[in-house]
Amino acid sequence: MPTKAPARKTSANGATGATGTTGATPAREHSVDEIAEKISAAILEHRLAPGTKLGEDRLATIFATSRAKVREVLARLAHEQIVELVPQRGAFVAKPTIEQAQDVFEARRLIEPGVLRRLIRTLDDTKKQRLQRHIELEADARRREDKRAIVRLSGEFHVLLAELAGNSALARSMRELSVLTCLIISLYDAPTATSCRADEHEEIVAAVNRGDAQRAEKLMLHHLDHIEQSLKLDDSAEEVDLESVFS
Repeated sequence: MPTKAPARKTSANGATGATGTTGATPAREHSVDEIAEKISAAILEHRLAPGTKLGEDRLATIFATSRAKVREVLARLAHEQIVELVPQRGAFVAKPTIEQAQDVFEARRLIEPGVLRRLIRTLDDTKKQRLQRHIELEADARRREDKRAIVRLSGEFHVLLAELAGNSALARSMRELSVLTCLIISLYDAPTATSCRADEHEEIVAAVNRGDAQRAEKLMLHHLDHIEQSLKLDDSAEEVDLESVFS
């Protein structure tokens, strides 16, 4: 009885290949959300400096995706003011002005006390554990002197407060403001060690755990003032190798 040949299948581009055979597995294409998250994380960790050019071709190659998808990501980040789209020049990591930086801190001073009040009203053991775990992660990063992790976790602390407060609009706003704050700190060269100190986060969490909203709000406002006052003008931005950032 003749042996039946292996079935062949046609790919989307018209190429055919035998099923049941082992071949190279194509790289998984990143989604818009994943690419946006990776770029935001690179900004949070100060791996992408303000003013860095985000070339569509280079990003499409790095993330094994299409330029159309990269353009969608950049448009989303531009809507969040994290990226600036310049006609005839392309996309760049945003460089907030002094006035924009002041606006960001004013917004945070209005939003974050409300986040703390809402969090305290809804606080439970699970939320307390998540806050404590984050404080431990920050302490561990500082012991290891992992500067990228320190910066990222410092920003994520404020986002976590908003997420635990249980308001999706507040959480979304804090994610955007957190990334913008990292850009501002990077652009105006606020020293990480003094701009977002671990003990300030610990004191805020302690007040939250005690249910002391007034104390928690006061500590948060002091914390934000401390970050803003540490800023100094530095308008320089180095050329960044995008491949090394996302490798």
